[in-house]
Amino acid sequence: MKRDRFGERGYWDMRRTGPVGFDLDMTLIDSRPAIMAAWRAVAEETGAHIDLAEVDLRMGIKLEDEVTYWFPAAERERAADCYRRHYIALAPALTTLLAGAAEALAAVRQAGEEAVIVTAKHAVSVGPSLGAVGLTPDRLFTHVHGAEKAEVLARLGAAAYVGDTPSDMDAAARAAVLAVGVPTGSFDASQLARAGADIVLSSLLEFPSWYAGLRAGPQALGGAGA
Repeated sequence: MKRDRFGERGYWDMRRTGPVGFDLDMTLIDSRPAIMAAWRAVAEETGAHIDLAEVDLRMGIKLEDEVTYWFPAAERERAADCYRRHYIALAPALTTLLAGAAEALAAVRQAGEEAVIVTAKHAVSVGPSLGAVGLTPDRLFTHVHGAEKAEVLARLGAAAYVGDTPSDMDAAARAAVLAVGVPTGSFDASQLARAGADIVLSSLLEFPSWYAGLRAGPQALGGAGA
């Protein structure tokens, strides 16, 4: 728990009501198989050398940013279009729901709040991904990353943002909302904590009980102010 941003009582001093934002890839869904398969297809189609291990280390950034590592400027738009064409075809069969994802969204709704997805994924790729797992957010913001995510979260008056990357934790901090990390992607708990996570859950299976405690406040735990 971080106390430097939120005062002596830690994150209890932050707002506990308001929408909860969730990242999509590797936070709510396991899209890694589809993403890697799409990149392999791009490499085969274009002849470009693409190191999938390196791609995995940057998972969570916009596709337009990832293609800059593998293609010269004149070829990047075509490469992005190629990737999306393959991804859209592959996502329905290769995307699965991460443990606790449906329950996390349900916990937010049961509290009377909106469960919002805020993702760097383009809208054309989000549809097949969500359709594959049967998830429907209350609101959806696509093709935003880093400071753009922070802007969305601040505009929503969000209570928290849940994500699997250091940039997700930074976006939450920029928006002055709780940064909730889940080490279900390419980054472990210590990396998320160093990036500013206020709490790191082992998976979204822990989210409903944590969120209930957050909503109840420190009194429910006999903490300060009880």
